[in-house]
Order: sequence, then C-alpha cells, then structure tokens
Amino acid sequence: MKLWPLHAGTRRPWYVKLLWIPLLFGLVTHWDFALPRVNVHYSQAGRDELRYIWNVQDRIDKGGMLPGGGATDHGVLFPDDEFFMEFSWWSKNTGRNHCISITPQWPNTHIYLNADGDIDRREKSGTDEHRLAECRWDRAKP
Repeated sequence: MKLWPLHAGTRRPWYVKLLWIPLLFGLVTHWDFALPRVNVHYSQAGRDELRYIWNVQDRIDKGGMLPGGGATDHGVLFPDDEFFMEFSWWSKNTGRNHCISITPQWPNTHIYLNADGDIDRREKSGTDEHRLAECRWDRAKP
C-alpha cells in the first residue's frame, strides 16, 4: 500500500499555473476593499450644501455634500497608537462647525446627518455612535 498521495509524482498542466496571474492581479488592484470604510450620509431633507474635510493621519481630503449625498473614506488595515481619523463639516449659511474623531470598524462605519447637519443620534438612525468621539485637534463640537 502506498503512503504518499497518488498524484505526488505527476505534474500539473501548464495552464493551471497561469490561473495565479488573474488572482495576483486582482489582489494588487483591489487591495483597498479590505480596508475599513467610514460612510457619512446627509439627509434628503437637508437645506443646503455642507462642506467637509477628512483628516486621516497622512492625508487630507476636502469636498462638499448636497442633500441626499454623502462622503466616504477609508482607514488603515492595522492602525497603530498614533492613527486618527477626523471629519469636520460646516454649512456656509448656518456658520456652525462640527468635528468628530472616528475609530473605523471593519467593514463599515456609518454616520447619518439630519436635515440640520447635526449627527442623527436617534436610536434607530443607523449611526454607529460608539465609534465617535470629540476631535482631539479641533475645538468644534460634534
């Protein structure tokens, strides 16, 4: 009786080795799907455009959100002690600034803003409130 696998001495066909190429290509081009994401959703009933700044450790992004729109950014796969993610937003008309510090959780963290541009803190709003804190670098309140 043989103790080793029956296929131990056989070679695989050459085309089986080529199947690794699309797999490696997919991993290299789509690695960012593994990163934890933060999604900010602005209410359809919003009154005006909100401007925002994402500050994620080594990068800063600026943009705007129209009512019914949103913004998204990603964290890092293995955050260290110095990692931070802050989201600041304001409206030109109201003049009130908001800032929150976020600890992203894989796969997604959701933040919902109400029509006034404040964080929707109702129980069934869908906001992951336990992942939010006051900003460390900005004095604006959430």
